[in-house]
Amino acid sequence: MRITVNGETAEIRSATLAAAIEELGYGEARVATAVNETFVPSALREGHELSPGDRLEILAPRQGG
Repeated sequence: MRITVNGETAEIRSATLAAAIEELGYGEARVATAVNETFVPSALREGHELSPGDRLEILAPRQGG
């Protein structure tokens, strides 16, 4: 299915947000996610179904000083 990931069009096979994160190469990384501008907590990603055209934002925490 075609979705938008961080502003870029992507073609994925995954049906859930958790599977999409894995497919997109984030694996076990600690990230924040939003689908269609709505925050999705990590505990709900497994059950969050994606639909064609969804807009997914994946944000990794930054470190520095």
